[in-house]
Amino acid sequence: MSYRLPLAAAVLLCTLNPTFADELVEEQVLVTATRLPTNADNLPLSWSSIDQQAINLAGQVHINELMQQVPGAWISRGNGQESLPSLRSPVLTGAGSCGAFYMAADGIALRAPGFCNVNQLFDANTEQAGAIEVIKGPATALYGSNAMHGVINILSAAPDVPEHSIALEAGPHDYYRGKYRYAGSAGAHKFGISFNGTSDGGYKADSGFDQQKLTLRDDYQGENWSITSVLDYANLNQETAGFITGYKAYADEDLKDTNPNPEAYRDARSVRAYSRMSRDLDGQNTLVVTPYLRDNSMEFLMHFLPWQPVEENGHTSLGLQSALHTEAGNWAWTNGADLDYTDGWLKETQAEPFSPNQPAGVHYDYQVDALSAALFSQATWAAERLELSGGARLEYNRYDYNNRTDDGPACSPEASACRFYRPADREDDFTGLSLNAGVNYQWLDDHSAYLRLARGFRAPQATELYRLQSGQEVADLDEEELDSIEMGLRGNITDKFSYTASLYYMEKDEVIFQDANRQNVSGASTEHQGLELSIDYSFTENWYLNAVASVARHRYASAIELLGSSGDIKGNDIDTAPRHTGSARLGWNFNDSSTAELEWIYLGSHYLEPDNQHKYDGHELVNLRVSSAFNESWSGALRVTNLLDEDYAERADFGFGSYRYFVGEPLGVYAEVRYSLR
Repeated sequence: MSYRLPLAAAVLLCTLNPTFADELVEEQVLVTATRLPTNADNLPLSWSSIDQQAINLAGQVHINELMQQVPGAWISRGNGQESLPSLRSPVLTGAGSCGAFYMAADGIALRAPGFCNVNQLFDANTEQAGAIEVIKGPATALYGSNAMHGVINILSAAPDVPEHSIALEAGPHDYYRGKYRYAGSAGAHKFGISFNGTSDGGYKADSGFDQQKLTLRDDYQGENWSITSVLDYANLNQETAGFITGYKAYADEDLKDTNPNPEAYRDARSVRAYSRMSRDLDGQNTLVVTPYLRDNSMEFLMHFLPWQPVEENGHTSLGLQSALHTEAGNWAWTNGADLDYTDGWLKETQAEPFSPNQPAGVHYDYQVDALSAALFSQATWAAERLELSGGARLEYNRYDYNNRTDDGPACSPEASACRFYRPADREDDFTGLSLNAGVNYQWLDDHSAYLRLARGFRAPQATELYRLQSGQEVADLDEEELDSIEMGLRGNITDKFSYTASLYYMEKDEVIFQDANRQNVSGASTEHQGLELSIDYSFTENWYLNAVASVARHRYASAIELLGSSGDIKGNDIDTAPRHTGSARLGWNFNDSSTAELEWIYLGSHYLEPDNQHKYDGHELVNLRVSSAFNESWSGALRVTNLLDEDYAERADFGFGSYRYFVGEPLGVYAEVRYSLR
């Protein structure tokens, strides 16, 4: 498949010929970078956006089906609704791996600073979102800890167009989903209700999930204030299938639909509520204030560990985002402050003894009061063809940790290497600074180039600090820092052909990892470099092509004794980091309200452990989607996933001396019927 990436690059080079220039396409608008609608074509940073039409057509069962459309992104699917994120990065695992990404709904983090979870995207109503916006690399100064490798922001659907509809869907393995959507208005208010409920029997034995999501939104336009209020609720009850083991077990007819962990489960609930209040003060200054509430709880069996403990965790947050947006002449300036107070907790217990080092009983039971406070400033100066931007954010994170069980090891004295150590009560604090500076130059009417320098950071997560092993009494960790340099091109060859390209290099220092002694330490370094491409081409009135590709290399840049490695890994590829990924969608609008789309997905080969001795070969998948309106009231959709019925792994790794796989599902057919009540 290697010829496809040079082909994409050759198509991109054609954009440098100005003789192809035609009229401008419609202006792209992005909310995530500034918290206000902004002309994204002039932003000196790399971004992607999946609009509501693409979301509706994809009809995704799992968020990874949508994120294939973003170059440089891969949300690796576990079983059910579980996932591991990758954004200009390897697929990161471990206690604080999710801390490298800022996952948000309407700009508010899905989980509190210091309390991330790798699966947190299942808390967001992506199925009925208005758009999904992605910033790649360190974000602007409006985002702090966690926004190192990028931001994924799910925007709720605005109730701008009156709507009242219901949809029912059925698919393989007893899959059923219902959706309800209402949008209306009354006086100065526009309000919307979005609900979906899913029941999936699961492809593998003793697996499946039930999930419900609800989004309530009210948009108020008063004489002085504009107020958007949103309530998000999500509930997941999942029977989790574990890894199957053995080389290429995902292609073994006797193994691939089995479940070695029928007892595994995950139950998760989340609630978020906010009101974003904005007011024009004097024609140049706009004040935006957003108080919010966040509440999460989860319980799951840690089936991926041989001794299988149960983890319960949760946190409740109160927060406030505030910003003053100023526009004066060529200047646009945003200054603000963010506050987040969180009460979090975690408990891990084991029902049966496994060994003296993994005894039955309580392994951890702690509570953490956390405070995050930040000041930020982001400014832009724009002339006719030139735009300069820069920003800084100073953020303070403090943890007040309270151990609610006995201090010290959870094991009896005869244990040789107890896996669980509970540190004594303590306080920890971290101060981080993020910086960014960029320039965007419109060198032709429809073509621009940008250069950007940025630094992102993340504070250690609570689990890295207080969930210790092997007698480690204190985790003396530093903040991770990532420095990035990026250059890019974007533009339109004609009003029907647009492109983007970005080239980046990033260095990450003070990386937190678990060493060969199972101690949480910081001080590792990694390097990340890559090229990302995307094109959108409407080559006739009714046909379109969208394609994205990424060529990247993610490597260990320091000699470390990493748990699971057997020697010097400096220069090795980081595990689960494909060098080549891409996708393409060929669509046909066969009438004004009907679309057929054929999608091709490519995931390159990659190493499964830090010694680079074991590999997954990668895979290619083909999907088909058709959506059509039958009349003013009735419409339907048909989706065929894995059209060629390929054997593949959604996730592969090598652990405990064996290849391990989450199996990709075979060919599946999903049919949906929708009825509009107005």
